[in-house]
Amino acid sequence: MATRKKKTDARPSDALDQETLLWMYRDMTRQRRMEEGFARSYGMGKIHGFCHLYIGQEAVSTGSTAAIRPDDLVVSAYRIHGQALSRGIAMQAIADELYGRASGCVGGVGGSMHLFDVEKGFLGGWGLVGQQVPMGVGVAFAQKYLDNDRVTLVYMGDGAMQQGAIHEALNYASVWDIPCVFILENNNYGMGTAIERVSAIRPFHQWAAGYNMDHGEFDGMDALATYDAVHTAAERARSTHRPTFLEARCARFRGHSMSDPGKYRSREKLEEEKAQDPIPKLARVLLDRKLATQDELDAIDREAKDEIKEVLKNAEKAEWPAEDTLYRNVYADPS
Repeated sequence: MATRKKKTDARPSDALDQETLLWMYRDMTRQRRMEEGFARSYGMGKIHGFCHLYIGQEAVSTGSTAAIRPDDLVVSAYRIHGQALSRGIAMQAIADELYGRASGCVGGVGGSMHLFDVEKGFLGGWGLVGQQVPMGVGVAFAQKYLDNDRVTLVYMGDGAMQQGAIHEALNYASVWDIPCVFILENNNYGMGTAIERVSAIRPFHQWAAGYNMDHGEFDGMDALATYDAVHTAAERARSTHRPTFLEARCARFRGHSMSDPGKYRSREKLEEEKAQDPIPKLARVLLDRKLATQDELDAIDREAKDEIKEVLKNAEKAEWPAEDTLYRNVYADPS
């Protein structure tokens, strides 16, 4: 007599409905087309300064955003365009900021690395490597102090893991039971340096064991795997105030920034990474479950392409900041 096979444990993402899954696909697609548009604008000299694209890592931002509540908080580093869009900052406000226009989300004075919107719970955008982590712990501590159940996500890159401030913050978060979810986006290169050349311990999430903190890794090229990991960690933080350290194994398909040709990575390695593209990966889930047709997915892509074209046209025509903007937030007494 054949025995009945036990059903495997359900994942949090199994409960996601069609509307949410379609939103996730649309969100990643919009991020991709937005970043491609920014790359073209940068090449034409319409965007200046540093510009770090999120192409390839969209599953991390989308899966994380879907896994938390709208009133939760997010603190991040400088590779943030996709995260900001996913969190609800308008594409136009992001583009205007990169173009240095007054209608940008930081009034045109922040630029690519310093996107910020308090109403959306998106608290930066910080350019100094690793320094967003202690700030994020401070934000999370404030939520505990205020006795609410809001969770704070703190993103960082693998290149930041050698910064001492990160380890002080992790220790503090564990000692004080701070409701924080740390998400390390490990795309294998700190600028152009491979992680195995700089870190004695890999995977990075094992470091969290030294701070008595729950930790783990997940496939950062899979939006549903991201959702599962972040949802579980966020609910733990919400109910117990305990922090979690998560490592997303992911890949960026462009250089570290627009000035980086990425010659430290072979063509074969890059093609291997692109084969794990998170957008077609989620598309296959939608098609297999008959939650969308290929025509519907193609329409979402066309809409995203049309959106960024219109957004960039508007950004180019937008007003520059007033001259006195140069002196705001510089001196305690503006006079």
